[in-house]
Amino acid sequence: MRSFGELTEKEILALAIALEEEDSRIYADYADGLNENYPASAQVFWEMAAEENEHRRVLIELYRSKFGEHIPLIRRQDVRGFIQHDPIWMVRPLGLDKVRAQAEAMEAETRRFYERAQAQASDAGIRKLLGDLAAAEREHVNVAQRLSEIHLNHDARGVEEETRRRMFVLQVVQPGLAGLMDGSVSTLAPLFAAAFATRNTWATLLVGLAASVGAGISMGFAEALSDDGSLTGRGRPWLRGAITGAMTALGGLGHTLPYVIGDFRTATALAIAVVVVELWAIAWIRSRYMDTKFLRAVFEVVVGGLIVFAAGILIGSA
Repeated sequence: MRSFGELTEKEILALAIALEEEDSRIYADYADGLNENYPASAQVFWEMAAEENEHRRVLIELYRSKFGEHIPLIRRQDVRGFIQHDPIWMVRPLGLDKVRAQAEAMEAETRRFYERAQAQASDAGIRKLLGDLAAAEREHVNVAQRLSEIHLNHDARGVEEETRRRMFVLQVVQPGLAGLMDGSVSTLAPLFAAAFATRNTWATLLVGLAASVGAGISMGFAEALSDDGSLTGRGRPWLRGAITGAMTALGGLGHTLPYVIGDFRTATALAIAVVVVELWAIAWIRSRYMDTKFLRAVFEVVVGGLIVFAAGILIGSA
């Protein structure tokens, strides 16, 4: 990698052309990735891509008038000081907040590049163009805001916010809720069967830990391998699997950890209280995010949990 101070005016212009071309293509990729779920925001990025492409055209005209037809390939990764941006434009579906934050960082970086390049150039024509482009990059935030005002009217913002909520539910809440329900309910039977069969808190703790960790690993892999999210829009499979596995293990560990207490009655009473809290939390999440009435969610979750709980006690007491 070369230092920016080592670049000639010819190389600075070549780098500026490469930056504008890369930024234009990235904005176009943002627009393409957002188009299905966030069409109004996608239009903003289409217009920003077009503006960056116009900057590239002007730079190429100046370069040809000063240095001829051949433009050397100099990219941001060839020069020290540039940020290596995460390639989020390759991920589908795109997250709106992350895209907007990275676009803002790209504009700030390009503006600083033009300001420094202008200070380093000696040719009057090059200095003028670089100064104009630096001013244009400073205006890009205002341009983005104006484009947002045009394309992101009240109705469009409402639609995009609803889409964002739906994607959050689909990619985070649903796998997390599935894991929490499985961990909280499926581990009840082995835990309380072990508790009432042995009346030994240490043995019960080991059974609960094994059941919780095992269920977390199993559910995590099952969710990650169920689909890649390309057709369902459920997001990255391994992130979804990690959420499901972690919440499954957490659901089981909640009523397992009270058995670190040596007294069986105290540990069991505390574990039952934790079960009640877990079932209430599951019912609340279903009511909050899954459009289920709270009383109906409570009935469905509590009845299922009580059946499994009773089964564990009956088996352990047999």
